[in-house]
Amino acid sequence: MALVPYEEGGGWTARQLHSPWATFHFASRTIRLQQDWRRLGVAAVVWDAAVVLCAYLEMESIDLRDRSVIELGAGTGLLGIVVTLLGARVTITDRAAALELLESNVQANLPPELRPRAVVKELTWGKDLDNFSPGAFDLILGADIVYLEETFAELLQTLEHLCSERTVILLSCRIRYERDLKFLRMLRERFSVSEVHYDSSKDVHIYKAQRGSRRDDL
Repeated sequence: MALVPYEEGGGWTARQLHSPWATFHFASRTIRLQQDWRRLGVAAVVWDAAVVLCAYLEMESIDLRDRSVIELGAGTGLLGIVVTLLGARVTITDRAAALELLESNVQANLPPELRPRAVVKELTWGKDLDNFSPGAFDLILGADIVYLEETFAELLQTLEHLCSERTVILLSCRIRYERDLKFLRMLRERFSVSEVHYDSSKDVHIYKAQRGSRRDDL
């Protein structure tokens, strides 16, 4: 996730985005996350796409036990924390500047016995991909990571590196601009893509992508 602040102002999201804390209830636990909009911008607040994807994974009763999962552009860490609580082994990634806040939230919200199952690691899309074993993950997650057109090629390169034939990608996003649709077209050139969920109350879509025509039961 690029650390680019949006313009400040009023509007419906102002209190949510600029609050120093955000609280959620998933996996039978209360999750309290620190936010820091002024220092890190979009990487340090919880976006609706992350909340919707957490709810989708929990409500659909998707079996994540002992699955190997990586989250891209994790921001405050909500999604990675929830997936760990649901039983997965998770690599939670973002750019270097976001890692301190991300690590703090992960450690504060996971019980001691689960902390070894969640690893916070630096990942800038398209850079140093050899630090990640190709095709090592069952599931790749991203929430509201599609918004800067200049990152699209690097994001696709990263997805291709991380994917095997069995890997499932779940991307949760709000379609705000024509460039978001452009990314979906680019994604479909490399992967088989389908929409698996739409939250009309938050205007958030969840897309599932896999290599080739193979379909996983996830």
